[in-house]
Amino acid sequence: MTYLEWLKYASHTLVDSESPKRDAEILLGYVTHKTRTFIMAFCETTLSVDDLAKLDVCLKRRQNGEPVAYITGEKEFWSLNFNVSNATLIPRPDTEKLVELGLDYLPKVPCEVLDLGTGTGAISIAMATERPDCLFTAVEKNKDALLLAQHNAANIGVNNVYFLQGDWYKPIKSRKFSMIVSNPPYIEPTDIHLSQGDVRYEPRSALVSEDNGLADIKLIIKGAIKHLHQYGWLLIEHGWQQALDVQTVFKQQGFQLVETFADYSGNDRVTLGRYFKP
Repeated sequence: MTYLEWLKYASHTLVDSESPKRDAEILLGYVTHKTRTFIMAFCETTLSVDDLAKLDVCLKRRQNGEPVAYITGEKEFWSLNFNVSNATLIPRPDTEKLVELGLDYLPKVPCEVLDLGTGTGAISIAMATERPDCLFTAVEKNKDALLLAQHNAANIGVNNVYFLQGDWYKPIKSRKFSMIVSNPPYIEPTDIHLSQGDVRYEPRSALVSEDNGLADIKLIIKGAIKHLHQYGWLLIEHGWQQALDVQTVFKQQGFQLVETFADYSGNDRVTLGRYFKP
């Protein structure tokens, strides 16, 4: 079977996938260690028996609903390659909006940034590559996720991100920052989407929050006033229907210039505000 024949077969097999052709291309590249460009240019290349066996295993895993990123162990984010595992959420394109806004609102001078619930480290590492003059502190409660984030930082080659294990603000004690960013759990426990698609395989603790998905968001907003410098910014990713509720909490805690921004799909995704203490 050639590359092209396998791609056609796999695309027809992955009928339940939102992107069967792209899934097939990624899996083929993963097994053969060839780039997409190579595969397209030499599509008549014959697959070895060993490669076909490996592809069969990968295809069955994907048919069962396992995310491609967990099968390959990697995911691209901000044009960087991150290792992933089932200890973390898979970095998503929507979260690049949080990175983009963080970079836009960062002071032009060197400063310190806090990333809460860093997971793979995607947010802080992506920002750190763009702002090597700034110091990033990334906090993560899950030890396995924290080790993975440290590994990603080393692989990508950033040396201005420091990692701490703990629950939200606890590990940083009394430190203050010019910016706090976070993509916390924000799905309510009864949401039917938790039993659908890729999220079935992702860690529930990184997805679900009580109080209609707002418990952790409220904790982060309320805690931020103790850990932001005057005129510092807080940026939080949230669910597409939570913008008004999140804005309300920001304003209740005295944040100014509160605004919500849509992700690249047009859904309300990131709310930010500036801390000001009279």
